[in-house]
Amino acid sequence: MPRPTDQELLFQPNLSINGSITPDTVGFVLGRLEDIRSNQAPLIAEINTDGGDADAARRIALEVRLFQRHSGQEAYCVGKSNVYSAGVTILAAFTRTNRFLTDDAILLIHERRLDTTLQLDGPIRSCMQIVREELALLETAQKLELAGFEELVEGSDLTVERLYKMATTNCYMVAKDAFKHGLIGGVLA
Repeated sequence: MPRPTDQELLFQPNLSINGSITPDTVGFVLGRLEDIRSNQAPLIAEINTDGGDADAARRIALEVRLFQRHSGQEAYCVGKSNVYSAGVTILAAFTRTNRFLTDDAILLIHERRLDTTLQLDGPIRSCMQIVREELALLETAQKLELAGFEELVEGSDLTVERLYKMATTNCYMVAKDAFKHGLIGGVLA
């Protein structure tokens, strides 16, 4: 099946993710993917997001990968205007050549954020266990983050190490630079 036209990619999405990524977004996406699979149509997603819940984005990315692997249908994604943080996680799940950005789009690639307070109160052994558990959580989050970066850079001229270094300072990348690095298949105007 030929690639959808630029007009179809820009103006006929069958999955639109606009706004913050939340657990509710996961339910919405699951419902839309069920409809798209049953209609035997290619998935044409558009994303415009200021980011959101990293774990909700990981779940949506998983569903996109499963769709591509098991549906027999193509999947395309167009990032419009803002594809920040959790949105990049979703974008990365699409095959590199089927990822597109509008010419005004900006990717925000950064490290996962954590907002927590660690309260240590009690016997030393108990406090050490709390610290070990928090450290395990951080190490797991870092592994998940690196796996997402690997998916994003696959087939590009960026290494995971280079992208990770860029992410530590909140990398804002415009569409033409994402295309230049080979992170996306094209820029749509």
